[in-house]
Amino acid sequence: MTSTLRALRPAAAGSVLALAVSAALLSPASPAHAAANAVPTYEVKINLTVAALDASRAPSAALRSAFGITGSAKARSYSYYDTDNRALDAEGWSVRLRHKDGSSFEETYKKRFPVTDGNLDAALNTANAAGFDSSDTNYKAEVDWGYGKQTLSFSNEKKRSASGYSGTSLPSSDTGRGWLVSDVPGKLKDAKPNGWGATTLGASRAHGPVTAKVYSGAWGASDDASVEVLPVVGADGTGTEYVVELSFKTDSRTAAADLHKNSIAVAESNGWLYRGDILKTQLILDRY
Repeated sequence: MTSTLRALRPAAAGSVLALAVSAALLSPASPAHAAANAVPTYEVKINLTVAALDASRAPSAALRSAFGITGSAKARSYSYYDTDNRALDAEGWSVRLRHKDGSSFEETYKKRFPVTDGNLDAALNTANAAGFDSSDTNYKAEVDWGYGKQTLSFSNEKKRSASGYSGTSLPSSDTGRGWLVSDVPGKLKDAKPNGWGATTLGASRAHGPVTAKVYSGAWGASDDASVEVLPVVGADGTGTEYVVELSFKTDSRTAAADLHKNSIAVAESNGWLYRGDILKTQLILDRY
């Protein structure tokens, strides 16, 4: 009898182990927890009329005083890359190559999500579902808050040496496109099947260049205020028009709301306010 029991024990132990493994395989897996929504910073962008400029097309003394603009002009040139039919823009992507005087080239790959009726949480949820969440530190989340429009964007920025390039000069369209394709981030490359992003960017061209002058300062809750004066070709392809953009950066949604309200009030009281949103990306894609 004892020998019989001893013979049965290994088999019984194996059966118990097999049952335990089977139970574990049949048990539902613990649900995966999605990453939290990204936490954006804010940039308030208010367009002004040319009445805010002096005869040299620089911010007037009154504008400087009203918004704490103390810095001298700093030049920057940039182009946007897209196909002639704007295939990247149609999918909410913009790709920019920029050169600030004395700095490296900046490559910026940006994905945009509209903020409808001020509902930022809904836009953040949409972005999260598309893979843009707090876990991806390669992208910076920001809300661009214009006169009547808000846009949530996620930007991936890379650098290229400017050795051999003076001032704010940019490379040829072909060279710039080669750089941007080589450095394309995965989220754009794989935005659609078969490496759509890289292929589409490879068929793009430079829209631009344009060269702006930027004047910095601090105002209200923002220690990063600026006025950008951007000359662009006229809508009919001739002459020059000037886009004047007043902007303030902050990490706080409450501060952004105050900056938005107060800057509009000051601009309007001085007769400088442009009542609308001039989207520079769209303008440059349209005209160059």
